[in-house]
Amino acid sequence: MFIVNTEAAIYRDGRYLLCQRSEKEDHAPGGLALIGGKVEMEGASSDILERTIAREVQEEVGLVIEGHPRYVYSTSFVSDLGEPVVNVIFLCEQFSGEPYAVSADEVAALFWMTPEEVYEHPEAADYLKDYVRKAEDVRLKGISV
Repeated sequence: MFIVNTEAAIYRDGRYLLCQRSEKEDHAPGGLALIGGKVEMEGASSDILERTIAREVQEEVGLVIEGHPRYVYSTSFVSDLGEPVVNVIFLCEQFSGEPYAVSADEVAALFWMTPEEVYEHPEAADYLKDYVRKAEDVRLKGISV
């Protein structure tokens, strides 16, 4: 069985919202990341991935996702704890509020970064750079990959 995780490529004014994960996180502690989290059990449900994105973004950075997030990309990986994960990325361009770290146990810091800043950042993992590239493809060309 896979854990299902969602991540939000939150975009505003030429920049993406990234977080530095707390050192207390089990997976990728201290790393740069998009905002997101695990799908929770809800029984029979529709739009569960989109609702998960909205819930996680509000819980972690206090933003309210509006409109319909656009699917970007999905992948799989094995977490630092050895758990298989399916990861689904969404582009979120409509939201309200100003981001802040709601819980220091999850988010150590927030940064608005241009795609180029992400690509050139020495601590940005290759997968994060890839997520931002694919979000840019969807944003600019409407292409989901």
